[in-house]
Amino acid sequence: MAVVSIFFEFIGALAFLLYGMKLMSDGVQKSAGEKLQRALSVMTGNRVVALITGMFVTMIIQSSGATTVMVVTFVNAGLLSLTQSVGVIFGANIGTTITAWIVSIFGFNFKIAAFAVPVVGIGYFLSILKKARYKSIGEAIMGFGMLFLGLSGLSDVFTPEQFGALLNISGNGPVAILLGFLVGIIITALLHSSSAFSAIVITMAYNGLVGWELAAGMTLGSNIGSTIDAVLASFGTSADARRSALIHVLFNVFGTVLALIFFKPFLDLVTFLTPGHENSNIAIRISMLHTVFKALSTVVLLPLQKPIVAFSRKLIKDDSDEIPTTYKLDFVESIGKENIASYIIRAEKAIADMTDVVTGMFDRIQIGFSNRDPSFIDNHVDEAEKEEGYCDQMHEQITHYLVKCENLHVTEKQLNHISSMIQIVEDLENMSDNCYATVMLISKSISKKMKFEQDDLDRMIPYVELARQFLQFIRININKELDENKLSMARELEDQIDLFRKNLKKLARKRLESGADVKAELLYIDLVRQIEKIGDNCFSISECLTA
Repeated sequence: MAVVSIFFEFIGALAFLLYGMKLMSDGVQKSAGEKLQRALSVMTGNRVVALITGMFVTMIIQSSGATTVMVVTFVNAGLLSLTQSVGVIFGANIGTTITAWIVSIFGFNFKIAAFAVPVVGIGYFLSILKKARYKSIGEAIMGFGMLFLGLSGLSDVFTPEQFGALLNISGNGPVAILLGFLVGIIITALLHSSSAFSAIVITMAYNGLVGWELAAGMTLGSNIGSTIDAVLASFGTSADARRSALIHVLFNVFGTVLALIFFKPFLDLVTFLTPGHENSNIAIRISMLHTVFKALSTVVLLPLQKPIVAFSRKLIKDDSDEIPTTYKLDFVESIGKENIASYIIRAEKAIADMTDVVTGMFDRIQIGFSNRDPSFIDNHVDEAEKEEGYCDQMHEQITHYLVKCENLHVTEKQLNHISSMIQIVEDLENMSDNCYATVMLISKSISKKMKFEQDDLDRMIPYVELARQFLQFIRININKELDENKLSMARELEDQIDLFRKNLKKLARKRLESGADVKAELLYIDLVRQIEKIGDNCFSISECLTA
């Protein structure tokens, strides 16, 4: 019965620890995570900036797994290049060591429960407030308190009196160290958190259940086990996204193998760097080991960024060069439902891609007005039809993706943003239909050899140019929040297009009344109407971007 009681005490304490870490990470991500994740999505090519950003983001959200999953997602979306991702991944590995320092510094220097219970209480009362920001901060504070309650429980469980007979594996031989190393890999992969396993190891070592060398072996093993999230997130992604996950694995495997080869000198270095040296608190020493291991691996590998990228390209072949005829936007569950901003940023990238396709279709319209001969039909009609079909697929896939995003634990602001994006995708799809219809009208005028007065065609040029300017305005500002000045610019463009449309249609009616070719003039009016519709959709998108 004693063993059963100890087991359930351990499970309960571990649950407090894991849930506390998750609650803390989720709370931080809800309150500031979107800004942090957007910082990753606009990363520069500077490896040092990338390193610092990855380290800073991971220290804030307390999860290198979450950061590396975001990196894999952004590489897959084309928001980050493979080269840019390397520095972020290295920084994330350093940033994750902060949890071990929090545990070792605060976890054993005073009565944890006396501190943790009030913190949980404060966090809870903040979390029930209606304002989303206070609610998220409250969750983070409550998670922080629960983390230390879990540590307190583990400390009570992991004592020589209770666990000594079962887990007294403090031997320092190669076999014991290898066993600890394997345990570190397996348990961390199961927990999906090297930080949680480090807290367990630190608690066991502090209470004398495992020795220094065995604790070091377990900690090194946890670094390999922690790569499981990035590996899972890379399934079904692009070649570069799989390569970024591979680089994360290679970073940890390389550092671990190096540390195991020079195990004794490495431990001596860690001991030397720890204040108090041999007489130092073992919890502090394990935290130092974690940090020194990650820092040394980064120092060695960061200058080798280009060879590492080249090596990953050799191991993972490029994607097919064929231009895809079908569009697919998968809702990848492995991103993690707490990384809501990652899903939204992924959708924004898809909307930007759709805007590029529509812009390309409009370019064909301008070519048609300036070059009305059979070569236009040969070079552009079939391509415009393919692009219109591709936009239909994008409309369906992106909308389906956004509807799934709405079912996540989104804030009211995020929900409104998602609703606006659904409307923007609808407008873009309508624009693709209008562009294709315009291309077909131009094609019809060419194949039927319809004659237009040169003055009439010349009047269309500034009208089409206004629509092109409006579409370029949308393309530049897509996914950005428009201020009042930019909305005024959009309104002015819309008004100018409407005025042009009225004048052009009035002139076409006068030509009809004077005996002009009816079919040609009706087609001319249809062209004017289609261009106006494109302007209307652009203005609708502008309004969505100000919501």
